[in-house]
Amino acid sequence: MIVISSMIGSGIFKKIAPMSAELGSPGLILLCWLIPGIITMIGAATNAEIAGLIAEPGGQYVYFKKMYGNAFAFLYGWSCFSVIQSASIASIAYVFAESVNAVIPLPHLSDVYEQFTLFGIFHPLQSFGVKGLTILTIIFLTSANYFGVVIGGTITNIFTALKVLGIILIIILGFSISGGSAENLTPVLEAEGFKYSSPMGLFGAMFAAMLAAFWAYDGWNNIGYLGGEVKNPKRNIPISLFGGVALVILVYLAINAAFLYVLPVDEIISLTNNDHSIIAIEMMRKFLGYGGAIFISVLIMVSTFGTTNGTILASSRIYFAMAKDNLFFKSAGSHHSKYRTPHLSLIIQGIWASLLVLSGTFDQLTDMLIFASFIFYGAGAFGVFILRKKMKDTVRVYKVPGYPILPFIFVLFCVVLVVVTIIENPRDSGIGLSLVLIGIPFYLFWRRKNKNRAQQELQTNKNFTTEHTENNHGAHRDNK
Repeated sequence: MIVISSMIGSGIFKKIAPMSAELGSPGLILLCWLIPGIITMIGAATNAEIAGLIAEPGGQYVYFKKMYGNAFAFLYGWSCFSVIQSASIASIAYVFAESVNAVIPLPHLSDVYEQFTLFGIFHPLQSFGVKGLTILTIIFLTSANYFGVVIGGTITNIFTALKVLGIILIIILGFSISGGSAENLTPVLEAEGFKYSSPMGLFGAMFAAMLAAFWAYDGWNNIGYLGGEVKNPKRNIPISLFGGVALVILVYLAINAAFLYVLPVDEIISLTNNDHSIIAIEMMRKFLGYGGAIFISVLIMVSTFGTTNGTILASSRIYFAMAKDNLFFKSAGSHHSKYRTPHLSLIIQGIWASLLVLSGTFDQLTDMLIFASFIFYGAGAFGVFILRKKMKDTVRVYKVPGYPILPFIFVLFCVVLVVVTIIENPRDSGIGLSLVLIGIPFYLFWRRKNKNRAQQELQTNKNFTTEHTENNHGAHRDNK
């Protein structure tokens, strides 16, 4: 349930609009949902071997420690904190607030304040009402998980069931609306006369569109962060990964086909001019009126609320594991005496995610976090080769099928996606990479601090041994 909840969130309702603007063809749009789904399945199949082999709290952080050592593991954990997981929390909660705004318009500040910029890049006060509700959502769900994994997990299960039911209803309604047409699903391939914005033509446009789809698929590996808290993890983690990803692929293809059946691509593209437009809401508003818009808005609220909660629940365990290694803020490694949760880790994560909300728009947040994610997804898949040698004698309850071909395909795809993203979207990829690399001086600081602590402990033990020896000699002379 955690896998499904972490994956099905905001992307399914938002990302078809920018994908349509990149491709202009219903067939290519659906293809750009299918290919990332297959790639994600390969990644899940690869990660499942590692998750079954190393079932410990901390997920990928712990995996990277065994693969590449403390430095790389820290860089991953830091990246989760600085951009990957925190930006995920921020962007999902952002769509929750947008869905509320579609029904109950949230307040804006005056143009003077909304146009305020930092460094000519960030607009912290833009759409202040939406951002304010986003931050309140993060605070509320952080508080819920503060009081125990049972409460947080219960919220996740309830909201996952509700949003899957709602999505099934959208698919049924989409294909039964009288205004829909199968002609809207054509052309299958390139649209005649359509001009790609990418300087790399169709190739670049496909990768830009898939970047949007990958955001919708992201979260498939979150269950690995709870390795030590999952019952029978060596069996259940691989099953959860496979089953969850397969179900999500089917859901995404079906609901996007329903969107395209109802609305022509040109009409979907026009929605990209409004940062707060959500395709699913606009579809229902057009054919079912205000009541339909309210229904889908509530569904999106349910979906994104549950996904935000699932991400908060899983991600805080990374920083908890890092703090235990003295490679993060020491306070993040403490358990609440009563609720047995990493409460301070949750608070630190919540504060930073709230600050990221003020940094940019939904698409900016998702683009930079997916770019950063695939750097480490590729490294994680390559780790299968490393662990096959390092832990060759360890019993594996599950092995990735098609080894070594499938892991190699996934690693190669990650490399290509990262390179193409740098070329296509240098701004957001540059910000994402900067947030990753900022972790290097922090690692050097904490490593030096650990080294000094170890030296002090060694000196203390040495002094104690010397003092103890001298006392023994003194006592021996007195006895003589």
